[in-house]
Amino acid sequence: MVGAARALTGWRIGAKTRTAEENRLSAFEAMVARDWDRFYRYAYRLCANSDDAEDLLSESLIEAFRIFDRYRGEGFDKWMFRILTTNRIDMARRAKVRQADSLDAGWTGNEGEKHSREIADVAADPERQVIGATYSEALQQALDDLPEEFRAAILLCDVEQMAYQEIAVALNIPVGTVRSRISRGRAQMRKTLEALGRKG
Repeated sequence: MVGAARALTGWRIGAKTRTAEENRLSAFEAMVARDWDRFYRYAYRLCANSDDAEDLLSESLIEAFRIFDRYRGEGFDKWMFRILTTNRIDMARRAKVRQADSLDAGWTGNEGEKHSREIADVAADPERQVIGATYSEALQQALDDLPEEFRAAILLCDVEQMAYQEIAVALNIPVGTVRSRISRGRAQMRKTLEALGRKG
């Protein structure tokens, strides 16, 4: 406990003291570095593409550092998962408000010239290829079809291997709600996978 207090306050005996802000940043960076891969993997599975996952992770890390003084010293990963989940739900809500443009319509330049839209081949994304080796396209489609709340609970349980109580803490919901979301989400995924299996 004293070591943690020293790390966060800058109090040291016989050594050059650092400011509290420097210690706060150092402690935050160490905690993020310890679970970086888990945070990125979770963000990627929530968003289903690397660009959105990076945006979600960046936005969440900025928010987490801004409110780091509220962190109470236990379960940093669960605290970050809660922030990631909340921010992803907010991103999804904002995306619904955005107006969609037709990909066939193209766009007009400053001098009136017409341009066609070029779409990147997501299959060429190396990150997607590596992760794709672990998760099938059908499984990702089934995850994508889930409501955000169900997807978060399932990813924390099945991918991050968190216990129901830990998920409840991470998502700030009762354990019964965690069980319900996982059960309903798995049932919905099963239906989606069965439907995709019949198509293929």
